[in-house]
This record gives sequence, C-alpha cells and structure tokens, in this order.
Amino acid sequence: MLLLLVTVSLFYSKPSYSVQNQPSSILILGDSLSASFGLKENQGWVYQLNQTLRQQNAPYTLVNASISGETTGGALARLPKILAKQNIDYLLIELGGNDGLRGFPPKLIKNNLLQIITLAQQKNIKVLLMSIKIPPNYGDRYNQLFNQTFVEAAKLHDIPLLPFFMETIAIKPELMQTDGIHPNLAAQPLIVEFMAQTLADIITPPLAQTDSH
Repeated sequence: MLLLLVTVSLFYSKPSYSVQNQPSSILILGDSLSASFGLKENQGWVYQLNQTLRQQNAPYTLVNASISGETTGGALARLPKILAKQNIDYLLIELGGNDGLRGFPPKLIKNNLLQIITLAQQKNIKVLLMSIKIPPNYGDRYNQLFNQTFVEAAKLHDIPLLPFFMETIAIKPELMQTDGIHPNLAAQPLIVEFMAQTLADIITPPLAQTDSH
C-alpha cells in the first residue's frame, strides 16, 4: 500500500518519443495506485484510459502489470517473465513508494530501477519513469536522497521523468478512499485525463507534424 505525499515537486524531462504507424503497447509496471486498489478492475484509471484510447483510435494501448504492494525489487524479479510473454514497445515505471515507506536504502531503490530500465532497453523498449514521493516524516535527508533517486535514474539513461499523477489528488479528501491512501472512484477520471495528456505529449508527434498540409 502506498501512502501519498501532499506536497510534490515534479520533474518532466525529455526526450519525447514518436510512434510508428501501428499502435504501440505501453506496459504499466506499478503498485496499488495503478492496480485499482479498492476498486473493480474496470473502474481503475488504466482500464478507463484504455477504453478512451480505443474510442479515439489512439496510436497506443496500455498493458497493466501493476500489483498492490509492489516494490522495485519485486517488479525487477517479475519483469523478465512479463517481457517474455508480451510484445511491448514502451515501459512506464510507477514504483518506489513502497520501498520508501519501508525505509529501503535509496541506493538499492536506484539500483533496482536501473536494472529494470536496462532489462527493457536491452529489448529495445522505450522507458518512462514516474517521479514518486513519500511523506516528509521520514526525515529531510532520506526524503532528499529518495527524491533524487528518480532524477538520477532518469538522467543516467536519458529517459523521460514523468510527474507524479497524484499531485492534485492526494490533497483533496473527497478524491481519496477512506484509508486516506488510495484515490477513489471519483478520482479515476482525473487521473485518466492527466495521464492521457502526459503520454500524448511524450509519445505522439505534435499535431502540426501529423497534418499532411
């Protein structure tokens, strides 16, 4: 389970990725925030965004490999089998919160993330990394090292670092489940909208370039 931070400093780095003529598949490797925790699968943001993408004939589709309670180490162990079974073009990593909540060393978290990225890139999969934050009560030093983990991992592999999609959700109780940890049903369309725009800005070419005139 992932406890969310109210104040979030976000990074959004380059490069952008262009798509081919055929629809691309994006593997979502995440934790409970992407695994529809407390909701039915078809109520979660990943499922809802996929429905929207199909209706719009979007150039990509989502494959959800997220599980509640997942850590970077757990995902690293699972990833080879997932990639062996799926034809994936992109990997979106939404992980690290559970590691931080358990006080795992930032160096370990970074190493796991780097190995996940490397595994994907060895198969010519383009990688997107989401910036994750943890509560400030873990101490300034740990929080600083934890936050820097994602920045450094993205820079080392020159991959986009996406903003945390819970930034504006976590501060609104009416958008959270009763546990105060996970987004509720009302929050899912907002996450869909946020992620649709975020992915479109990175993966699809600018509209001006798609116009034949």
